[in-house]
Amino acid sequence: MKLFDWRCLAVSSALLAVVAAQGETRPQYGGTLHVAVRAAPASLDPADGGPDSFGRRNVTRLMFETLVTTDDNGRAHALLATSWQAAPGNQRWQFSLRHGVKFHDGTALTAEAAATSLRVANPAWNVSADGDSVVIERDAADAEMLAELALPRNAIAKRTADGRPDGTGPFHVVDWQPGKKLTLAAEEGYWRGRPFLDGIEIEMGKSNRDQILALDVGKADLVEVGAEWAHRFSLEKRGLESSAPVELLALVFVRDARTPEEKLLREALALSVERGSMRSVLLQGAGQPAGGVLPNWISGYGFVFPAEADLPRARHDREQVRSAPGWTLGYDGSDPMARLLAERIALNAKDAGLALQPTSAAMTDLRVVRIPLASGDPWLALANAAAVAGLPAAKNKGSSVEDLYAAEQAALASQKIIPLFHLPVYCAAGAELKNWTVRPDGSWSLADAWLGSSKP
Repeated sequence: MKLFDWRCLAVSSALLAVVAAQGETRPQYGGTLHVAVRAAPASLDPADGGPDSFGRRNVTRLMFETLVTTDDNGRAHALLATSWQAAPGNQRWQFSLRHGVKFHDGTALTAEAAATSLRVANPAWNVSADGDSVVIERDAADAEMLAELALPRNAIAKRTADGRPDGTGPFHVVDWQPGKKLTLAAEEGYWRGRPFLDGIEIEMGKSNRDQILALDVGKADLVEVGAEWAHRFSLEKRGLESSAPVELLALVFVRDARTPEEKLLREALALSVERGSMRSVLLQGAGQPAGGVLPNWISGYGFVFPAEADLPRARHDREQVRSAPGWTLGYDGSDPMARLLAERIALNAKDAGLALQPTSAAMTDLRVVRIPLASGDPWLALANAAAVAGLPAAKNKGSSVEDLYAAEQAALASQKIIPLFHLPVYCAAGAELKNWTVRPDGSWSLADAWLGSSKP
């Protein structure tokens, strides 16, 4: 009898363990996700033209939605628009709006509201409402229209009198302290279904060190991780997720080269940069040395642009110029990695006979810059990077890889930019955050994320 009782108890315990395990892996409603990001936007308007960053893009996606979205392979899918068609020549596009979608203030999404939003974001576009459709007409063919409309800056927003834009996304604003903190709550009537999370609190303007400390002490569930910290996180198996290389780290001159001698000096600087040792030591093996603007996974030919240092050639170029002026090399004072890179680049340049003075001052001859690539679409990514760096405009004049390569070569031939690295976006989460990831484009996938217990 005793033996039977113990067997029953053992079976019951096993069943309870299975049920508990199943309950732990089953999505749960409730809880507030605590997030920290480096970006500190002064506005929530997706089209305000403020500094771009992956953190800002991800915050925008929580509140606002675009007409279309793209998957990890760059294919367009319906979102606020259910279908679309382009007239021959790709100059006129018509998008049919989804019915039953509401802004967070309870008003219906209409074609006129969507058209008004897109006109604000793109003053050069001719956007109008036609019944339940939005019509976009361009002066020239735009084969990248769908990829452009998927960008966060083209999210549909209803701009109210108090200046706070309303969206149609899964979360609405509860409290907003510009550049400091944003509190969001789940939208109960969200057209795709209520999120599992009750809310999200986002602390802004936090350095990588502050974010990691917040994660360590349990004050944050999701943080950004600098490339230099990624190796440590992967060794500690701490829930690190990464994207494809989607951020360009580069040196950008503030003006064009004016003389052949100045072009030679810029070439000497580009040849002196030892990217391999910087990647090994400063970036702890993260990222990929870059000789071009676009990473290989976007263009398919990125490997053809040389990224290796050639000190003998650098010295030869320098010796062709009688005297070389000293350059000031600027970096963001709030970005420790940018400072370290600037200091190392100055040492490399010295070996080639060039004088660079690293500084955090605003007015400099060239700067270490981070350029978040706008899209996985190569033409759109190249055009956006060119605009940020002040390079010749990259316009799609053909659909072939050869056309793209020629456009990128033209941008690099300006000698206004020296690519350094292509970096992934890294994020880490606490054990309580379930069912999340970072997509190849650097965006958070939180649509089905939920909070559970960290206990085994």
